[in-house]
Amino acid sequence: MADSAVAAARPAPFREAHLMPVDLEVERRPDGTVLIASRIPLRPYEANIPAAFARRAELSAEKPALAQRGADGEWAFLTFGQLKRDMDAATQWLLSEAPPGPVLILAGNTPAFAVMSFAAQAAGRAACPVSVTYAALGGDYGRLAHVIDKVKPGVVFAEDTRMAKGALEALNLHGARIVTADPTGLSKPATAYADILATPVTEAVAASIAGLKPQARAALMLTSGSTGLPKVVPITFDNLMANSTQCQQTIGEAAGWHDVMLDWLPWHHAAGAFVLRTTLLEGGTLYIDDGKPAPGLFETSIRNLREIPVSYFNNVPLGYAMLVDALEQDAVLRATFFRKMRLMLYGGAGLPQTVMDRLQAAAVAETGHRIMMTSGYGMTETVSAFMVIHFETDRVGIGLPAPGTTIKLSPSGDRYELRARGPNVTAGYLDEPEKTAAAFDEEGFYRTGDLVVFHDPEDPTKGLAFSGRAAEEFKLSSGAWVYGGAVRDGLIKALSPLVTDLVLCDDGRPWLGVMLWPKPDADPVEIARRLAAFNAGQHGSAGRVKRALLLTEPPSANAHEISDKGTINRRAVIDRRAGEVERLYADTPDEGVIALG
Repeated sequence: MADSAVAAARPAPFREAHLMPVDLEVERRPDGTVLIASRIPLRPYEANIPAAFARRAELSAEKPALAQRGADGEWAFLTFGQLKRDMDAATQWLLSEAPPGPVLILAGNTPAFAVMSFAAQAAGRAACPVSVTYAALGGDYGRLAHVIDKVKPGVVFAEDTRMAKGALEALNLHGARIVTADPTGLSKPATAYADILATPVTEAVAASIAGLKPQARAALMLTSGSTGLPKVVPITFDNLMANSTQCQQTIGEAAGWHDVMLDWLPWHHAAGAFVLRTTLLEGGTLYIDDGKPAPGLFETSIRNLREIPVSYFNNVPLGYAMLVDALEQDAVLRATFFRKMRLMLYGGAGLPQTVMDRLQAAAVAETGHRIMMTSGYGMTETVSAFMVIHFETDRVGIGLPAPGTTIKLSPSGDRYELRARGPNVTAGYLDEPEKTAAAFDEEGFYRTGDLVVFHDPEDPTKGLAFSGRAAEEFKLSSGAWVYGGAVRDGLIKALSPLVTDLVLCDDGRPWLGVMLWPKPDADPVEIARRLAAFNAGQHGSAGRVKRALLLTEPPSANAHEISDKGTINRRAVIDRRAGEVERLYADTPDEGVIALG
């Protein structure tokens, strides 16, 4: 998108979005700490999720709840009534046939995942969704073995028998019952998923649902494990519904979860689980997008977006960067995408300002209006997003706290470390008392580890901006600190749209290097020119890139270089590509390395 189009879009009015007004309580302490909360109280909510879904299914029995393309490429629908019947049958089986313990779910985004997740909760068992990547890695399946040992499931649901076969037969499941599509494909005893759905339902199901308590465990969610093995986060029914209510109250009218959703975010992750839960409870229809922002899969997402207009769209920054390229080239996609659009949300990482500007330019060209863009800032330990932008702005940021959550900004140089406390914040980690204690401060605020700044220090209502993760900051051998988040964001902006992502290198090195994933048609000479221009604007050596290496192999999901949400794990990339890192820092760089002054 030309700079002139971006500039022309800035004065355009926003399409009406109906967001919660901003009304803040701000406390400034003598030590520089700032506490911020919304004066608008969190509205009452029903914590019993299975009971709430039962009422929704009764009201919307014939309405499509889930849609997914079948083998023929056409959409196949499951109504609320059908989904409830399957959930009740699975709940009955868990109550009468299964060994005690949580239900570990090893499946992609499918109706069966939804059935087993809600059934586990209805039966009073926590659902523990796990990425299918854990079973696809091969080797010793170390991460999956760690989760099984930690969670001690009574049931392991692995929908795709062929995909999970190696892991299921290699690992000690400690007596857990296997449920899968094709038990004949395994040497271990297993129960067919179809047989579970045929279980006659008794009054025990309704009794189990009625007996659920708000503080009971509803889910066991996994952290990303970017710095080691994943931690297990117990989440209560109250945590889940407090968070759903927070988001519904701030942006729900604009998002329209009661309408049509099209989403790819994995349901084993906090953000994807939120979309599934909230759409079903609000009575919307969720079209499952089997694509994602990755080579060979994004085309599936584009096909779906060309066909299904939505009023709300949710993606990670990498997905938006890929989408805006397509929007600028595809008139049909652009017309369908913006036809009903009222709200776009980004999460998982900071959105480059250039990507946001290009999205708005495309929106204005198509509709004459800018589209409200909000953030979804949160993490597994807070269930999902607890900070959102619910006010008109052109600036990328993480917004303000939703009702019910108080944030604490603890001074860290010229920035603040962000902490949070509220009904959505979980109590800690499963059987990890030391890590739980370290995660909370003396006032009970959860330490996010993220650094933020005010957009306007004199006006908190303009929100906060992400300023890096403490864990991503590192020292060069000179002792100079590299503020990884800020440097990375600056480089992404400077190199857009020539590169898809990058990794900064590295602790203890004499100077800053970077490994880049260029787009196929990117000119290395232009990349070098932009890097030099970026360096010219830096005030210290720790922010200047001395060398850059253009990577040809995409980030590997199997090696945990890229998450299911499309975010890069910097440490995993550096550790796996030690040879490339050595090329970057060689005494005499080879021809594949861009050397800067």
